Amino acid sequence: MIQPGNVFRDNLAQLPAIDGIERIELIDGKGAVVASIENKPGKQGSLALYNYLQQSFGTLDAKAAEHGLAVFAEHTADARNRPGAHPNVDLLLAIAAGAEALRIDVIAAA
Repeated sequence: MIQPGNVFRDNLAQLPAIDGIERIELIDGKGAVVASIENKPGKQGSLALYNYLQQSFGTLDAKAAEHGLAVFAEHTADARNRPGAHPNVDLLLAIAAGAEALRIDVIAAA
């Protein structure tokens, strides 16, 4: 696991590549897709982070969410100040605060 610093861009440089990933789906306990992160500009940082969390933790529980918030660095503080501005950070904040853990499904590109 990486030791996250205070700058997301620097943390992102330490994460595994996302080549070959089409999207990531976050699945609740009932099997419903609660979020989907596509491999497209503006979402690739989140995609890389959630892929890394899947590889490191296997599931998105409170421990994984706390680590993800540390990796998101300055975006975590911004998300706390502006709820809704960073939905992929908001999801981690909710899980870290006790929301249901989610399964992380990595969907390979065709």
